[in-house]
Amino acid sequence: MEVSDNRATALQRITASSPYPVRMPRYDFRCRACGDTFEINRPMAESAAPATCPQGHADTVKLLSTVAVTGRGGGTSPTPMAGATGGGGCCGGACGC
Repeated sequence: MEVSDNRATALQRITASSPYPVRMPRYDFRCRACGDTFEINRPMAESAAPATCPQGHADTVKLLSTVAVTGRGGGTSPTPMAGATGGGGCCGGACGC
């Protein structure tokens, strides 16, 4: 197919000209037949495409993945305010997380 050939050629050009590896998002799936959970790396343009589990079953569902990002950019840690309590978490410390 011409479109996929063009994508493959473009990907080769990007990979060859870049010192960094090409990263693709990782999607988590669960097989409804055997219950296996597995991951697939694929471009965002193919995120809704069906996936087959490693055991060969086609009845799979994409899982909602969560990501925890902590810290701040810049490499310095902030100085805590005097008398501050709580962890700062999702709501500024009010829930104690």
